[in-house]
Amino acid sequence: MGGVVKRAYKYRFYPTPEQAEQLHRTFGCVRLVYNKALEMRARAYATERRSISYTQSSAALTEWKRGAELAFLNEVSSVPLQQALRHLHAAYAAFFAKRARYPRFKSKRKSRASAEYTRSAFRWRDGKLTLAKMDAPLDIVWSRPLPDGAVPSTVTVSRDAAGRWFVSLLVEDPTVQPLPPVDTAVGVDAGLTSLVTLSTGEKVTNPRHERADRQRLARAQRDLARKEKGSANRAKARLKVARIHARIADRRRDHLHKLSTRLVRETQTVVIEDLTVRNMLRNHRLARAISDAAWWDLRAMLEYKAAWYGRTLVTVERWFPSSKLCSDCGRLTESLPLNIRTWQCPCGATHDRDVNAARNLLAAGLVDR
Repeated sequence: MGGVVKRAYKYRFYPTPEQAEQLHRTFGCVRLVYNKALEMRARAYATERRSISYTQSSAALTEWKRGAELAFLNEVSSVPLQQALRHLHAAYAAFFAKRARYPRFKSKRKSRASAEYTRSAFRWRDGKLTLAKMDAPLDIVWSRPLPDGAVPSTVTVSRDAAGRWFVSLLVEDPTVQPLPPVDTAVGVDAGLTSLVTLSTGEKVTNPRHERADRQRLARAQRDLARKEKGSANRAKARLKVARIHARIADRRRDHLHKLSTRLVRETQTVVIEDLTVRNMLRNHRLARAISDAAWWDLRAMLEYKAAWYGRTLVTVERWFPSSKLCSDCGRLTESLPLNIRTWQCPCGATHDRDVNAARNLLAAGLVDR
């Protein structure tokens, strides 16, 4: 890992009514510009087989702002609007590189409400952050300190469905350094009964955060369904549902951060299976449990933390029969239904299904290297 790591520090903040109004307006404009640019690019390709570049999108934005119909775009900072075009350009690049699906339109109800500001659109002075088009700094709750002397290069403001406001500051963090090398490697098998099983034999319990709050969530959703559409009571009920979802997500994320940090700190090489979670979610009997386990989030955390701390993350292709192979003799069992958790190989070895899979993943990952 070369150079200083850039790291995002996220904090809650409490806007004044004027700041909240300005940010809501900015979120709406960002969403509008993204959708108009996406529509323009899709139409140009469908009708003329012509690609639209970021520069052409930016020129179109200038024209939109000059017209009477979209003149309100001038009421917000131009930087978040330009950043929306850059994000769309990056989304297309990811699609053409087959890393992501085709870009989708942002909806007011379902899309994340956010706006990104670069250095020219905010002022950072004496630990206080003031955004463009605002007179006063944001009232940020500094739940943890920034690195000494850190100056944000990018600021992202967002509001979640539960009505909470967040600001994310991207800074250079010299405190993130490679850890001393250790002579250890571990295979990690993802599961539902246990969140992960390690090749050491350890099983990390699945907290099942969504299940713990399922009754509370179901009650709130029933209350929401009874409320008249468009009413103030329905808005309150929707907020209550969103807050329960936010509580579940916060607890899940905290648990995954602790687990991923522990694995990366204690182990030089971590081997995982390359699970295709999107395809697995098509199994409607298990989709809820798979979503609650959040395997994709765990993998993402392992990836960037391994890069930060000089560790190695190895992925084994998803067709590898980790559960059916005997980790002692290498014999392949033809059939092993999911309900069988312990099995015996003809060689005499008795295996815990998940521990055996983790050991096979470790062996395969070390061979691949």
